Amino acid sequence: MTPVPAHRGHRITVEPGTEHVRVVHDGRVVAESRRPLVLRETGCPVRYYLPPEDVRADLLTPSPTRTHCPFKGDASYWSLPGGEDAVWAYREPREEVAAIRGHFCFYGTEVVPDPT
Repeated sequence: MTPVPAHRGHRITVEPGTEHVRVVHDGRVVAESRRPLVLRETGCPVRYYLPPEDVRADLLTPSPTRTHCPFKGDASYWSLPGGEDAVWAYREPREEVAAIRGHFCFYGTEVVPDPT
């Protein structure tokens, strides 16, 4: 993955993850995946983008919020009960990060440790 030319030194990589990740909101599992996409971006925390099949979309309410990232594109948001704009996705991401298209990203995604 190469940085977007206008922003030297800024890098984004997207790769298939092997982590088991889970999102719990108000004691309810909202999403769980063993096949997240791992997005690493300069100056930002690691983010896990989850396939829609691994997300309880019935618990999400569309939000009017939209944001623009010069590196990823335009994001749409969803809310959870008591959690406004807690979830986002890029419907038409920039080509450099096309793999995240349609995947959901949550604040507060936890990596589930392997039982030992």
